[in-house]
Amino acid sequence: MKQQITISANGLAIGYSLRGRKRKVIHNSLDMELSNGEVTCLLGLNGAGKSTLIKTLCGLLPPLAGSVKVFGAPLGSYSHNRLSTLIGVVLTEKTYAGGITVYDLVSLGRYPHTGIFGQLKESDHEAISQSLEAVGIAHKASSYISELSDGERQKVFIAKVLAQECPIIMLDEPTAFLDVTSRIEIMVLLRKLAREQQKSILLSTHDLDSAIQLGDKLWLQERGAKDNRASAPMVCGTPEDLILNGVLESFFSKKGVVFDSYSGKISPVPSENPVGVDGEARSAFWVGNALKRKGFAPTAPAENIISVQCVSSTEFIVSFPDGKNIKAKSIEELLSLFTNSSS
Repeated sequence: MKQQITISANGLAIGYSLRGRKRKVIHNSLDMELSNGEVTCLLGLNGAGKSTLIKTLCGLLPPLAGSVKVFGAPLGSYSHNRLSTLIGVVLTEKTYAGGITVYDLVSLGRYPHTGIFGQLKESDHEAISQSLEAVGIAHKASSYISELSDGERQKVFIAKVLAQECPIIMLDEPTAFLDVTSRIEIMVLLRKLAREQQKSILLSTHDLDSAIQLGDKLWLQERGAKDNRASAPMVCGTPEDLILNGVLESFFSKKGVVFDSYSGKISPVPSENPVGVDGEARSAFWVGNALKRKGFAPTAPAENIISVQCVSSTEFIVSFPDGKNIKAKSIEELLSLFTNSSS
């Protein structure tokens, strides 16, 4: 399927209207695009305005300036009912639906299609069943929402949006309260839906690792300036380009922490105590990880520094500058050698 721009924003200002015709501008002069078949991850610190941006793009908040277009037409030109067939939204607000079944909750997603009386036809039931199957929760259709885990509950809300049969899905921190496994599972699910159903998916997240691994595009949103002054610009691009051109390093590197452009992770500022690490790749990576935690800086082996040769996951040879070599059978044992040598 040919790639298509589904949402575009130009010169967009986001924020709130206050009393007395005053406005609280969080960001202005924002330009961005969403395309079908892609997962776009919106990253930013707390207070950067991620939720405000999502609510503005989906029509829940009016733009303070600039324009938002959906499939080339102004956002404001769509009726509420028509817009709900184009954009589905999953917000972070808690929904108290414990006394409703999974099937009944997902059926609420059919409201744009059922007319004024909300009666479900055969085609509606088919769409609901397909949505439950798509997120892997069909076996829980008769269960109550209160009986589900957090990860299962999030799948149900995604199924509800799928039942709307809208080409654009926006999610505000969908993995915020989930365990590690569930976070990855939801991200993989969203990526699958984008690919197989050609959805445009925009989600805000603090999970940098998953965003880099599974996001087709990243939107980096700086915290806006105060007192209605112009805000810092938003930067958009593929994760790899943003890493290689130094944008992610500049965005995430703060006092005491740095973005590592090789691992794609945020870590403490590197120590000035170098330790050479070489050998079997997987073992060497985790030895380096452990040494960083202990305040050392893994580097290529060199003369006059302690070096570790990683033979396997159970054999490590530590070489000291005085010519002494000591073998260790685990990383824990290896670390004890550094503790003893520095005491």
